[in-house]
Amino acid sequence: MLTITIPSQELYDELREIFVELKAVDLVLEHSLVSLSKWESVWKKPFLTKENKTREETLDYIRHMTITQNVHGSVYSRLTQENIDRVTDYIKDPMSATTFKEEKGRGSREIVTAELIYYWMTAFQIPYECQKWHLNRLLTLIRICNIKNQPNKKQRSSDILKQNHALNKARRDKFNTSG
Repeated sequence: MLTITIPSQELYDELREIFVELKAVDLVLEHSLVSLSKWESVWKKPFLTKENKTREETLDYIRHMTITQNVHGSVYSRLTQENIDRVTDYIKDPMSATTFKEEKGRGSREIVTAELIYYWMTAFQIPYECQKWHLNRLLTLIRICNIKNQPNKKQRSSDILKQNHALNKARRDKFNTSG
């Protein structure tokens, strides 16, 4: 979770010809599958792309990340660049000590959407409570599940050697040769 403070602000109300004090607001935010799902349902496009988001899309994602109750919509227009930078850093944070050895040429071109992540959760029997985790932590867990469910490469090569040995033995027996 991330808590940011939108600073107080004094504005001039031209209609009433008075200064109006807008109080500071604390927002509690969570970058999760839930917020991702809500944003994608509004914008009808994947959030997890390298494509830059417009300011409107960014502010709307922050709105969907908000856990704080009863926040007036106008509060988001008061976000400072420092607030947005903190949110961006929080979104990029891996939230895990786990690291992966990257293999060359690896990388999927698959478009990742909320529904695909829910599918992975179902396939790996990850409880739906995890949809409220920081999204990067959830994606790390999914990646670990995928790696651990892959056959071991050494095991595969030893299986191939055993299979070749059996085929060679069968051929030697069939043709009555010694090698």
